[in-house]
Amino acid sequence: MPQLLLEIFSEEIPARMQQGAARDLERMVSDRLKAAGLTWDALTTYAGPRRLTLVIDGLPAATPDCEEELKGPRASAPEQALEGFLRKTGLTRDQLTERDGVLFAVLSSKGRATTDLVAETVDQVIRTFPWPKSMRWGSGTLRWVRPIKRILCLFDGKVVPFEIDGIPSDAITEGHRFMGSGQLLKVSDFVDYRTQLEQNFVLLDVADRKLRILDQAKAACAAKGLVLVDDDGLLDEVAGLAEWPTPILGDMDPQFLALPPEVVRLSMKVHQKYFAVRGSPPSGGSTREAGEGGAPQLAPNFLVVANVEATDGGKALAAGNSRVLSARLNDARFFWDEDQKVGFDAWNAKLSGVTFHAKLGTLAERVERIAALAREIAPLVGADAAEAETAARLSKADLLSGMVSEFPELQGIMGGYYARLAGHSDAVADAVRDHYKPQGPADTVPTAPVTVAVALADKLDTLVGFFAIDEKPTGSKDPYALRRAALGVIRLVLENGVRTSLADLIVPAATDVFDDMKADVLAGQLAALDIAEARGVEGQQLAPARKAAIMKGRVYVTDNELLLALDVAVALSAFFADRLTVLLRDQGQRHDLVAAVFALGDDDLVRIVRRVEALAAFLATDDGANLLAGYKRASNILRAEEKKGPVPTGMVQTGLPNQPEPETVLAFAVASARTAVETALETEDFAAAMTALARLRAPVDRFFEDVLVNSDVPAERDNRLKLLGQVRDVMGQVADFGQIAG
Repeated sequence: MPQLLLEIFSEEIPARMQQGAARDLERMVSDRLKAAGLTWDALTTYAGPRRLTLVIDGLPAATPDCEEELKGPRASAPEQALEGFLRKTGLTRDQLTERDGVLFAVLSSKGRATTDLVAETVDQVIRTFPWPKSMRWGSGTLRWVRPIKRILCLFDGKVVPFEIDGIPSDAITEGHRFMGSGQLLKVSDFVDYRTQLEQNFVLLDVADRKLRILDQAKAACAAKGLVLVDDDGLLDEVAGLAEWPTPILGDMDPQFLALPPEVVRLSMKVHQKYFAVRGSPPSGGSTREAGEGGAPQLAPNFLVVANVEATDGGKALAAGNSRVLSARLNDARFFWDEDQKVGFDAWNAKLSGVTFHAKLGTLAERVERIAALAREIAPLVGADAAEAETAARLSKADLLSGMVSEFPELQGIMGGYYARLAGHSDAVADAVRDHYKPQGPADTVPTAPVTVAVALADKLDTLVGFFAIDEKPTGSKDPYALRRAALGVIRLVLENGVRTSLADLIVPAATDVFDDMKADVLAGQLAALDIAEARGVEGQQLAPARKAAIMKGRVYVTDNELLLALDVAVALSAFFADRLTVLLRDQGQRHDLVAAVFALGDDDLVRIVRRVEALAAFLATDDGANLLAGYKRASNILRAEEKKGPVPTGMVQTGLPNQPEPETVLAFAVASARTAVETALETEDFAAAMTALARLRAPVDRFFEDVLVNSDVPAERDNRLKLLGQVRDVMGQVADFGQIAG
């Protein structure tokens, strides 16, 4: 079947937009052609510095003929209804058919030529393409990321004729701007197109460009006994800057290696798009010998990706880039030297003039909150309280440094260097450096106690602050990255085994936030709380928060602030439950198991995860699955009875006249299980608790097989309902089995 080949050739497309543009081109063309009734075998898109390309194999020459039957009014319907149906279909009364007294219209349409649809589709796609930024040029109305030079469009080897804003379609493309033949290239199909481009020094596929960069870069480094420092983000970017990428190894002044390696690498990457290079490790040594912060020990070299193959092997290009890099690194060295003259006191003094958020005060106030909270958290994570407070007070100072002003990506990292140079302990310096971690699901989690304390305090202050002013994430919008912060707290707690309740962490942080709020903002939040309380916020779920409200040594200024803190604790606990569900689901756990455990009111994350793991293992067994079925049957009976009135509770009697043996056996089994479960839960041996529940499986099964719960004898019925209630209660100590699917 025929092939469609489309190329939109323009001036240079920014590298960061290319892959998104390829996806958008695929989506927009696919949607329109599918809507027109076309199908195909394969569709592929490519993006590069000067072109977007799409190729579709197996397109039919035309859309199929279509016949559609529409049901109309009854033949006896009023004339107005018939007239409306005729207008809708464009038919006359005698063209309708009648079946069983109902009128039907059969609408037929001939298929359309694919070339006509392609011409319309390309026009619509180009005119509505969702570039993040676009421009209009010349006297036309067309907008594109950069001026479009030509449009190649072939179907079955022939040009699809159309014109968009004065740009006609043709079968012509161009090779490399500098290394190509300089001739326009006329192509016949995709294979010819790709072949001619490669002959003219254009690699169409970004994967091929990346492979060429890596292979040649590693070879150039190996020839000098060096190793390329991997950087996937930079590789993606430079692969979008060159149609024929050619790596060149250059030298830099060794004196710049006195700068922190992160500074050198970032100067190379941000300003010049260079790769860093390090020396080869000694024989048998590590391939990732690291300096401070885990950064590789750098060599006085760099690797630049050029867009040409220079006749001198790239010597002139390397020398020119070396001079430019020296200028950039001189700037970095200036910031490094000047920052050391200023120091933390001056930076912290300036934080009072920087607004964190209009409702949450300045950065200086935020630092005070983080410091107080870090000191409280320190004993929970085995950290020195004084060191945690010191690190927290230094944590945001480098935001006012010259280096971080130039390279915001180095926040925290530079603070760690400056803290160490100022004579602070390694624990404090490391905490300043790493307190933003983890910043994403792939980021490492700190384990040093002081760092954990400050990292938790920093994220908790962010979360409670924005929840306190009702700036919660909604749908896909999360402008303050609160989901990421919550996930960071969860990972810090779980991976460091921090044993505490969420309320013990949230309430102190929340009260500090309310202490800093202006009176009018606080009044507004209290008004919102009144509405929340009317919905039942002051309920049993606040028990953990109330416990946290009387933490040792904690003084609350007003009852209002405490109430607001409890309100935030409830909202944030639900938010953490949602984030933990997402995390565990990604690890293969079922979301309903997390809900079943959270329903118990426990907010110790480590204990919750252990419960979920034990519950998952239990339900994977036959005993677990069958006992769950028995639980649901018991719960259904009890719910039905609860609708009629109060369900009997109290001690189950045994040894009654004519009492069935299965009833007696289950009563003793429940009593035994209760004791075993309570003992296991006290020691957090959740596997043992599940084992105790498993022993109920056979008695429960036999009870439902041989015993009639709704006996005609009231005393028998009440006793059996009590027994089912006890089964539910015993199992409910482990999890809310009612929330488990199955």
